[in-house]
Amino acid sequence: MLQAILTDVKAQGDVLPTEQAEHYTQRYRALLKQAENECPAPDETKKPGQRGRVKRSKARNLLERLQLYEQDVLRFMTNPIVPFTNNQGENDIRMIKVHQKISGCFRSKEGADIFCRVRSYLSTCRKNNVSASEALSLLFAGKLPDFMLQND
Repeated sequence: MLQAILTDVKAQGDVLPTEQAEHYTQRYRALLKQAENECPAPDETKKPGQRGRVKRSKARNLLERLQLYEQDVLRFMTNPIVPFTNNQGENDIRMIKVHQKISGCFRSKEGADIFCRVRSYLSTCRKNNVSASEALSLLFAGKLPDFMLQND
């Protein structure tokens, strides 16, 4: 269902009309209601001597989060600056983790700063449709990409 919504959002110019967003919200709630029937809440009665909360399955925890954070889950339909996924944020930090896993750590704070500066530059260029090779060529030529020259 979410993939169909994403397709419609992109086709409508990154924001759905109110009626269509409400339609998808109702479908989302219907699916959660069906999930509620398939994964009911655990029995809340405690045995004598039992302390704390009653354990829930991972599926039940996910269902409760999807219900509780409905507005956050569906926000991408009505707000054009909210991405469908958080993949971009994960991709931005992935190379740092890969470097740490391969070499174990950075040898110095200065080396870590340089690595992060270069990765940040390349990531920003990629987000502005400048390839990594073009970005590095410009960098070594002492020039900035066009998007960095624009005045706001």
